[in-house]
Amino acid sequence: MSSKEQSDVFRPMATFSKNIWRDQFPSIDDSVFDSITKEIDPLKEKVKDMLMASIANPIDNVKFIDTLLRLGVSYHFEDHIEKQLETIFYSQQNLVTGKDLDLNSTSIVFRVFRLHGFKMSCGVFDKFTDNDGKFKKTLIDDASGMLSLYEAAYLRVGGESILDEALAFTKANLKSLALKSSPRLAKQIMNALDQPLHKCPPRLSARNYISFYEEEESRNEALLKFAKLDFNRVQVLHKQEISHVARFWKDYNFSSELSYARERYVEAYTWMNTLYFEPRYTHWRILLTKTLTLISILDDTFDAYGTPQELQCLTDALKRWEIGALDELQDYTKVICKALLDVFDEIDELARKEGTSYGVPNAKDAFFRLASNYHAEAKWCHDGHVPTFDEYISVAMKTSTFDPILTIAFLGMGTVAGLEAFEWLLSEPKIMTATNIIGRIMDDIVSHEFEQLREHCPSSVECYMKEQNLSEKDALLDLQKKLEDAWKVINEECMRPTAIPRDLLSRPLNVARVSYLFYKHGDGFTNPDPYVKDDIGALFIDPIPI
Repeated sequence: MSSKEQSDVFRPMATFSKNIWRDQFPSIDDSVFDSITKEIDPLKEKVKDMLMASIANPIDNVKFIDTLLRLGVSYHFEDHIEKQLETIFYSQQNLVTGKDLDLNSTSIVFRVFRLHGFKMSCGVFDKFTDNDGKFKKTLIDDASGMLSLYEAAYLRVGGESILDEALAFTKANLKSLALKSSPRLAKQIMNALDQPLHKCPPRLSARNYISFYEEEESRNEALLKFAKLDFNRVQVLHKQEISHVARFWKDYNFSSELSYARERYVEAYTWMNTLYFEPRYTHWRILLTKTLTLISILDDTFDAYGTPQELQCLTDALKRWEIGALDELQDYTKVICKALLDVFDEIDELARKEGTSYGVPNAKDAFFRLASNYHAEAKWCHDGHVPTFDEYISVAMKTSTFDPILTIAFLGMGTVAGLEAFEWLLSEPKIMTATNIIGRIMDDIVSHEFEQLREHCPSSVECYMKEQNLSEKDALLDLQKKLEDAWKVINEECMRPTAIPRDLLSRPLNVARVSYLFYKHGDGFTNPDPYVKDDIGALFIDPIPI
């Protein structure tokens, strides 16, 4: 297409804000990470000793495990924690049913076991209700207990009316309780109301909780120092990874070649960091971030730039998945396709080294299915078609991007993700459907008004309003109910026994968590300032003062 023809083409372009993180992630010497690692090793042994000593009392043991979880250091002791919880759960059937265990302790124990896939009965809360099944009014004065019950209720599954009641009961009273509480507890309550623990990315949860734990009179100084140093140590590694991805963006000159697209590699990294933050996944986090960055570019290409002819050619080239396909593309789509082929070459090489190359074809297929569904949405837009809600969701769930991302994430988890795990992903399991629904509907709720300002396919909000003949307000209430039901499905699917190893199931759970973070108040991916700027800064820019 000539430059004259290019200038005559109508493109429904969006006006996106600039990258707010540019040049904030310079390279860091590897010795910094190694130095802090040496400093924390003796502290790690002390904390391990504390964990083993807590076995003497099962309730204290579970509470200490909870502290490790909330401080973000439980990953150091995964095997010990698994064995201890398994022993307690199967040998102490009546652990929390006695009348002497208070609401706070009961809620913590329930949440910890549920989080680890042990389906403790919600009947443990019966003792806190009246004959009519309502929670006792006397509980309202117990701020810590109410907060713990609120957090525990988010581990509910379908049909657990007592936990639905617990959530409604605590939500109705916690804000007023905060006004009567100490400044520390009040801040903790307000933080939880905004970002419930179960819906919070683990690293962000740890960053927040470390500051709360520091103010506790009963804090253990060695444990606190270990948590702070370990957070800062891993943050150094994460900064290095973002620097690597920033170089990737510059090396391909995306800012100039694809100026219509969002420059969101730091936001993309935040998503992938939530998938798994541990140091052992460093290479895969970088590759996943490159992939999601390219997916974001692809989204903007199909959504706000490409012509029908260009998008058809791009889709055909991706289907061929070979270097020769580039010859048939326009200059800007050639840049995208070349970068994709290069990144997947890196994925293929690393998977071969780690013995998981059997899953690479699944990753490529998942990526092509994503592009095909982007293309389907673009056709709806160009044709002026408003699909039914079910028709829309069947396509738009796939454009939430999670299928290719989680397929690649499984590649990075070694042989724990055997061939059967990739076959499981292809079977469209309930947890994947629920995670896709959360990502898609939350995104649509906060972005549909902005997107409808230009030529754009309808969102789940418009489709649902038209199909059900509802106002926007009523449609949003129904969609919120679908979101809560999806969370219940995720929780149920994580309960033992599970179809695949639980370590794999935690990845779609973490994707749902980062979706909640980015979309709870607005479209934090497209507009990080003001929605997620402070959170990203806390995670990757500001170390914790020691």
